[in-house]
Amino acid sequence: MARMTALDTHPANAFANDRAHVFHSWSAQGILNPVVIEGAQGSWMWDQHGNRYLDFSSQLVNVNIGHQHPKLVAAIQEQAGRLCTVAPIHANDARSEAARLISEAANIGADPNDPRALNMVFFTNGGAEAAENSIRMARLHTGRHKVLTTYRSYHGATAGAISLTGDPRRWPSEPGIAGVVKFWGPYPYRSAFHATTDEQESERALAHLADVLMVEGAHTVAAIALETVVGTNGILVPPPGYLEGVRALCDQHGIMLICDEVMAGFGRCGEWFAFQKWGVRPDLVCFAKGVNSGYVPLGGVVIGQHVADSFKDRAFPGGLTYSGHPLACASAVASINIFKEEGVIEHARMLGTDVIGPELEKLKSKHPSVGDVRGLGAFWAIELVRNRETREPLVPFNAAGPAAKPMADLAAACKAAGLWPFTHFNRLHVVPPCNTPVDEVHHGLAIIDEALSVADAFVTS
Repeated sequence: MARMTALDTHPANAFANDRAHVFHSWSAQGILNPVVIEGAQGSWMWDQHGNRYLDFSSQLVNVNIGHQHPKLVAAIQEQAGRLCTVAPIHANDARSEAARLISEAANIGADPNDPRALNMVFFTNGGAEAAENSIRMARLHTGRHKVLTTYRSYHGATAGAISLTGDPRRWPSEPGIAGVVKFWGPYPYRSAFHATTDEQESERALAHLADVLMVEGAHTVAAIALETVVGTNGILVPPPGYLEGVRALCDQHGIMLICDEVMAGFGRCGEWFAFQKWGVRPDLVCFAKGVNSGYVPLGGVVIGQHVADSFKDRAFPGGLTYSGHPLACASAVASINIFKEEGVIEHARMLGTDVIGPELEKLKSKHPSVGDVRGLGAFWAIELVRNRETREPLVPFNAAGPAAKPMADLAAACKAAGLWPFTHFNRLHVVPPCNTPVDEVHHGLAIIDEALSVADAFVTS
């Protein structure tokens, strides 16, 4: 067989072969026009034409330590030279060390002797499989079948995970799995409870959840599954007292609290896990994305000891061929050590409090299209409106085609100026790698400042 040459990997071939053979997710295949990315480094990436983009999307909000970190690349190379794969039934040093470090991070600030200590890790290939297995564990542990999740949520695209999901991406897959019940989570800017303060929003959202438990029969509910900080559906930071209140309701009724930290975890919110900001301990934690910045597919569930003990004498009925894959686990070990050595958690926290938060407030005061800004760490949203008084969104809910043009034009303006954005519905998310240098964050925000004039043109009042 002839050896592949540079000609074989030419960008023109990459595009042609993509259009001929690659079936893309969440896309109409006939109108897709993907950009061929040739390379990336740090917070930057570049295409086949040499155009450079500051990656303010972190791809899918997962490249938390940036692109091509040399220590992480070296760790994958070293593991590949030593042992590429081994079945999940075996013990392996990369797998066991990754599990130890993830558990250690999950238990920061908590009593390690607590019977609910998050001591065990079940590895998956990504976040959706983590969600699937977390509800399986909760159902088997409690002997109950219902799972409550919020409308503004995304938990993955596999059969169970898409049923847990609240946003419109679940509609084509319905009917979903049985036993999933939706409720409204807090959203102070667009309160479903007519609240006027964060405290009132928290109180009324908890009262609503208590009512849902009442009419569903709390004794039938295995778990309440929440994105600790809602990600794609708005970067909704829970108001004071909300997560603590959900934990209390779970304790009252013997319900498992599942925190989906696939997007919010590993530095994104300025903590190892976002739930630590509120001093709440879940029973199960879903993770993926930032655990190794997506360099190799990896996800998992951190399991409270009390849940893990349910499977001491009976088999857990679930598994994956690549659970705890050595290459992925070696990358997680390297990534967590990079976080510690380079102060990535602290840097992300500083970006939120000292740079992104204050600068977005300035944009809000300057641009009439900016209705709200919110977030923490390197996890922020700019919510765009046509009218600040009525809070009419810049584009309708779940807009597509011509109705979505204002947001499409905004994204195009960002890209033309050298910034790759993350947009969803009527929001522009500010989610750069957690270790992005301050000057590069300012550079990106300056591009957004200019691009927002596109949104301002649609303002009616």
